[in-house]
Amino acid sequence: MAQLIPRQVLFGNPERVSPRISPNGVSLAWIAPHNGVLNVWIAPVGADGVDWDSAQVVTNDTDRGIRVFQWAHDGHHLLYLQDTGGDENWRLYDVDLRTMQRRDLTPFEGVQAQILASEKKHPSEVLVGLNRDNPALHDVYSLDLVTGDLVKEVENPGFAGWVADTELVMRVGVELDPDDGTMVIKVRDGADGDWRVLLSLPADDALTSAPMAISGDGRSLLALSSGGADTGRLVRIDLASGAQEVLAEDPDADVSGVRVHPDTREPQIVTWEKERMEYRVLDPSLEADLAAIRALHPGDPDIVAEDHSDMVWLVAFTNDAGPVPYFLYDRQRREGRFLFDHQPELSRYELAPMEPFSYTARDGLTIHGYVTFPPGAGRTGLPMVLNVHGGPWARDIWGFDPEAQWLANRGYLCVQVNFRGSTGYGKAFVNAGDREWGRAMQNDLTDAVAFAVGQGWADPARVAIFGGSYGGYAALAGVAFTPDLYRCAVDIVGPSNLKTLIETIPPYWQPQIALFYRRVGNPETDAEFLWSRSPLSRAASIHTPLLIAQGANDPRVKQAESEQIVAALRDAGIDYEYMLFPDEGHGFAKPSNRLRFYAAAERFLARHLGGRAEE
Repeated sequence: MAQLIPRQVLFGNPERVSPRISPNGVSLAWIAPHNGVLNVWIAPVGADGVDWDSAQVVTNDTDRGIRVFQWAHDGHHLLYLQDTGGDENWRLYDVDLRTMQRRDLTPFEGVQAQILASEKKHPSEVLVGLNRDNPALHDVYSLDLVTGDLVKEVENPGFAGWVADTELVMRVGVELDPDDGTMVIKVRDGADGDWRVLLSLPADDALTSAPMAISGDGRSLLALSSGGADTGRLVRIDLASGAQEVLAEDPDADVSGVRVHPDTREPQIVTWEKERMEYRVLDPSLEADLAAIRALHPGDPDIVAEDHSDMVWLVAFTNDAGPVPYFLYDRQRREGRFLFDHQPELSRYELAPMEPFSYTARDGLTIHGYVTFPPGAGRTGLPMVLNVHGGPWARDIWGFDPEAQWLANRGYLCVQVNFRGSTGYGKAFVNAGDREWGRAMQNDLTDAVAFAVGQGWADPARVAIFGGSYGGYAALAGVAFTPDLYRCAVDIVGPSNLKTLIETIPPYWQPQIALFYRRVGNPETDAEFLWSRSPLSRAASIHTPLLIAQGANDPRVKQAESEQIVAALRDAGIDYEYMLFPDEGHGFAKPSNRLRFYAAAERFLARHLGGRAEE
């Protein structure tokens, strides 16, 4: 077996991550620990690269760490978001790099701030969403970075999403019909114009369609749309006539990303997430750039930032069996300079490749996923952990996954599957998951176990199910609905009762309530159905040992979801462990909490499956 990788290396703070270049290209900012807490650092960039010796920390978070930040277009301010204890009531902060003055720009209790738009033609202005007046709706405010003043620009008429033009005028809003889930994209011609319908798509298209960007001339909208097709295509929609032009499509996958020119907003590179990322260049002037970037590293590149000249790019490479490397790419010279690995300690250990695979579900649907085998342990008769992704309207992708590496390093076959309802494979596939929580979606997971066993990879007597959020639900459903399939299960912030889950969603998810009613069920009209698909309803059938972990401040899956199933397990005398983190929300942001959880999970899995554990 390979050398044991310390949990600290896999789940502790990264050494450096999320680099961002300043608008003038002369400074680099990134996130790194300061006194054990993630903060934002900066250093100058010169002809010889980054002057790391001059790096300085510019924020002073001492608790949860900063994970999201950006440069303001004025080049003087760094903006970042932070919540309290995982409650997701994000506040917007800034630091003025000339004076190091720090401000709480949205000092409102129980209010969630969102950065909606910024634009280099308006360097001192940022559009911010705040649900200050109505908890269910984010109104649009203009923030003046010079004075800190907030002025409400648009009162939200019921939109779940927005798109601004290059003049920082909100021109597009997305509305989801609360009754049938129809997606309506509305537009207006200017700040004083009336909203009108540009495009209406049935609910079947809602998860494979979205507006993206208004062109630099303000006349057209780039959008993803599966209207008239199965997969989400990149289209251009004329804002005056509504006429559509298809710019890029693939019959097997939804467009997963589009790189647009920062000024013209014209699409330049389109990506599709298949087994790995696939690229198509729409702007011929970028062909040589992409070729030069791809020569830097064998991983899949992602252009994560650029300066105002668009001549300096920051590129990250998705990499399955090594740390994530970042490069500074000079477009004029077509040369890349290595910046850093996100966790260079990983390079000291043998990591495992993530291998794509597929199988046929019991009803004939093809399901795709990834397997990660433990290095040096062979490929037959292995203890297996089925690691189920959250969402469920998301997907697993190829790349560095600390959980997959952890499980493989401990001696387990890690299996990750994009069951029906997962995104990226077209609307028929995602819609096949409608009202199938605990049934066909769960059957896909059961069939994945049967496939791994049938291939000889997995020992059927040593299979666990593990997951967070929807994955936590799937873990609970697995031991409730198929009680003899799994030796043990790990549930992280997973709902146990679908009725109470939907009844207690955060108020700012209300504009998307039709998504839950259509795809999961309506608590008012489907109460019996939702109960039948809730693991809590079958708690008496559970005889599998469970580890359950919950954040006390989780706004999405409330603490009661874990408390309900824990009480039922306790009453039935079932073997369980329960970890409640008082300073966490939907997942574990603080390294000390993450490490405590994974230590417990590692001991739990080793006890029941026989894998390795770090002392």
